[in-house]
Amino acid sequence: MKTIFVDLFGKPEGIVIFQLLAATRFTVYLSLISFIGGAFLAAILAYFSIKKDAFLRKIATVYIWLFQSTPLLMLLFIFGLGFPRMLAVEVNIWFAAGGALILYASAYIGEVWRGSIESVSQNQWEAGRAVGLNFFSTFRLIVLPQAFKISIAPTVGFMVQIIKGTSLAYIIGFSDLMYIGKRWANAPVNGTEPYIVFPIMALIYFCLCFPLSKLSNFLEKRLQ
Repeated sequence: MKTIFVDLFGKPEGIVIFQLLAATRFTVYLSLISFIGGAFLAAILAYFSIKKDAFLRKIATVYIWLFQSTPLLMLLFIFGLGFPRMLAVEVNIWFAAGGALILYASAYIGEVWRGSIESVSQNQWEAGRAVGLNFFSTFRLIVLPQAFKISIAPTVGFMVQIIKGTSLAYIIGFSDLMYIGKRWANAPVNGTEPYIVFPIMALIYFCLCFPLSKLSNFLEKRLQ
């Protein structure tokens, strides 16, 4: 495969493009891990937020406030550099980058889902109780389907923020698109200057993010 790129673009441009595309798969993998893990925690937070238990609601509120207020870069430093030095252990780079991004994503997705659930009219809850449904059944059968339609577009749209957020993981040594691109841009090799490498990276990020943005807009209009 590398030979094809070299034949098309020459050296070193073909090698650079090949390595950037190869590194892009790690950006995609990290984005998926962050989204799936963040969505799992967000579901718990959203459920806590609508419970009548004041303690659970407080936990969800503090969690969301804490990780929305903490910069993603700081979370990456804590997971990738802080904990390893403090505990004198080696932390897997996937665990460090994934852990930071999962916490970051869960706080924002959890807030989106909480708002979607609370936007469903209180009359829907009362209707469920009127026909003899308990809290969980009312939530699952009546409220959740309506909240899902409201939340799907902003949730898909937030995937764009996750993909862009992965670009900060290079700071702790995660070998993704940004890490490989920055290394080539700093290399003393003709044809790998920043004004060549960075536009290629920007185009790849655009190809990842633009379809999700369009999908989010389409879903928003369709579900309205």
